[in-house]
Amino acid sequence: MRVIIEPNYERMSKWAADYVAKRIIDIKKYEAGELSFKNVITFNMDEYVKIPEDHPESYHSFMWKNFFSHIDIKKENVHILDGNAPDLTKECEDYEKAIEAAGGIDLFMGGVGPDGHLAFNEPGSSLASKTRVKTLTTDTIIANSRFFNNDMNLVPKQALTVGIGTVMAAREVLLVCNGHHKARALQHIVDGNVSHMWTASMLQMHPHAIVVCDEAACDELTVGTYKYYLDKERGNL
Repeated sequence: MRVIIEPNYERMSKWAADYVAKRIIDIKKYEAGELSFKNVITFNMDEYVKIPEDHPESYHSFMWKNFFSHIDIKKENVHILDGNAPDLTKECEDYEKAIEAAGGIDLFMGGVGPDGHLAFNEPGSSLASKTRVKTLTTDTIIANSRFFNNDMNLVPKQALTVGIGTVMAAREVLLVCNGHHKARALQHIVDGNVSHMWTASMLQMHPHAIVVCDEAACDELTVGTYKYYLDKERGNL
C-alpha cells in the first residue's frame, strides 16, 4: 500500500486529481482540449434503493450534474446501478457481468466512511463480496442525513453497492480520506489488521492500492507510521 499525506484537503484533492489525470480522467485537461472521454467507460460504485433517479440526492443526479454533463462521455458508456429495478438481485448480477464484459476496472476511486466502510460495504460485510443489496447501518444513515435536510427518516435504508471483492479485482485502487472524523478509519486501514469490521482495510491486500489523505486524517496514526510514509514519498526509504 502506498500512503500519500498532504497538508490539507485542497492539496490532497489536487494530488488525487493529478494522479487520475494520468489515468485519463481529468476535467481541466478535457477543457483545454487535451483529452476526450468518448472512449472512457465508467461504473459507479453504488446507488440508493427506491429513490427516483432524478432525486437531487441520487447518485445518478449527482454524477450527471457534477461530472458527466461537463465532458464528452457517451451516455451508453456510463453505468450506474438502478435502485428501482424490478429485480434488484438480477440488477446486481448484470452489473458484475457488465464490468467483466468491459474488461474489468482499470482504476477504482472512492472515499471511506468514518467507520471504515468502502462504497456501501458496511462493517461486517464479506471481504469477498460482489455487487449486491445492502442495508445501511445507523451510523451511515446519520452521516448521510446531512444530504437530506438532516432528517434521518428521509435517508434510504438500503443501497445497491459493488462489493469488496469487486473493488479488489480492479487493477488499481485510489482511496481518498480527509478530516479528523476519518482518523480512526485511516488508522485501521493503514496501521490495523485486515478486518471485515473495517472493510477498507482489505486494501492492505491489494497489489496497487494508494491512500491519499490530509494531515487531519492522520491524527490517530502512530508517529512511526506517519514518518515512514512521509519519508517513503520523499525518497528517503
